[in-house]
Amino acid sequence: MKSVQKIITVGIVGFLLTSLSSAGQSIKPAEHLIFPRGDAGPSTTFTGKAYNYNLVATDSTYSTLVGNVYFEPGARSHWHIHPAGQILIVTDGDGYHQIEGQPKHIVKKGDVVKCPPNVKHWHGATEYSSMSQLYIIPNTEKGIVNWMDKVTDEQYKSKK
Repeated sequence: MKSVQKIITVGIVGFLLTSLSSAGQSIKPAEHLIFPRGDAGPSTTFTGKAYNYNLVATDSTYSTLVGNVYFEPGARSHWHIHPAGQILIVTDGDGYHQIEGQPKHIVKKGDVVKCPPNVKHWHGATEYSSMSQLYIIPNTEKGIVNWMDKVTDEQYKSKK
């Protein structure tokens, strides 16, 4: 009887330690992501550590650019616009998306976000979770992206 109690106790303690050690963290090693992390995003367009992996290069046949961005916790894009718009598909983690002048929205795995053409916006991970997202930029003949100013810490932390 004591050996059964010992096994149960060890199992519960192991479960609790595993749960507590991963609580509040969603940083996943690259081997657990759908796509490779890719290349580090430059500080001229991202705050924090963000990585881009190109999946479909733009060309005259498809006129669409597709890639994946992995954001470490707290990382985010700068404000930007896409002349033909952008579609985001969150594949892992929790993040934020905000259109200028509108409230910041929380996005989670499975969410799809449509960024209208020529609308200033930003997106990135929450403070406590990494986020991975596919981006689809259609009609690339209209242009791909126009980068703007940095999202300040105040803007990032704001509830608005």
